[in-house]
Amino acid sequence: MPKLKTNSGAKKRFELTGSGRIKRKHAFKSHILTKKTKKQKRNLTQTGLIAKVDEKRVKSLILA
Repeated sequence: MPKLKTNSGAKKRFELTGSGRIKRKHAFKSHILTKKTKKQKRNLTQTGLIAKVDEKRVKSLILA
């Protein structure tokens, strides 16, 4: 059976932490920023974690 390739889109968007969780960036931070408040933009800058239910699916894309 051939080796599976990692999903290149996923490998650019997600990062594995030391404890095995997956880091992600928030959406809605790329354009149309004039109507968003400073607080909203500041909070969107911070990274978040993938939900537990999605971890198996994303790990299969990254670690394939």
